[in-house]
Amino acid sequence: AIQRIQEFEQAALARHPDGYYVSISGGKDSQVVYDLVKRAKVKADFHYNHTCCDPPELVQHIKQNMPDVQRHLPAESLWAMIKRKGMPPRRNARFCCELLKETGGSGRLIVTGVSWAESPRRGSRKMSEACYRDKTKHYLHPIIDWWTGDVWAYIRTHKLSYCSLYDEGWDRLGCILCPMTRKVEEQMERWPKIAALWERTIKSVWKTDKGKVHKFTSADALWRWWLAR
Repeated sequence: AIQRIQEFEQAALARHPDGYYVSISGGKDSQVVYDLVKRAKVKADFHYNHTCCDPPELVQHIKQNMPDVQRHLPAESLWAMIKRKGMPPRRNARFCCELLKETGGSGRLIVTGVSWAESPRRGSRKMSEACYRDKTKHYLHPIIDWWTGDVWAYIRTHKLSYCSLYDEGWDRLGCILCPMTRKVEEQMERWPKIAALWERTIKSVWKTDKGKVHKFTSADALWRWWLAR
């Protein structure tokens, strides 16, 4: 993985004088990539896009253990975005990812912690690939062929810090109440304030003309349907 990062450095510098744009999520995979890039001794800067509904423990981990990571707030909050669109994000309409997570890095070679082991959908990804939305971006996934066990072995071998939620049994640290999560009740219990923000915002778009939200008999019915995934 370090050799891969080193081999593509000239391509990164050809795109931008600061070299690599390293995308940091705060999870275990990006923790490993953060360390690998530093060990590779290449030119790079590190970036984290705050989504407004990330676990507070994850945000705190980045602040405390990755001081050189640049944190970017969205131009429009998730809650304002839902109201503007008149519908909540869904499994088949995750507009939130595009606008909150996938911004930044235009014209850069972006390093990520994407791996085939994360999901079957990512099994078709390549180690080096162009962005299909922004043609000026190119991605390098140096640990794409690592298994989850490889990631944890690396973390333990090099005594890396990681978000405390992993020690509590949370295996994926995405956005709280992301439409893709199945741990709805657990997340609502753990982070009630963010769950309440979701509820207020989703109920506020009831009877809008977008997304056929008006088919629900009440705002409560819309909220229950959204929670049911």
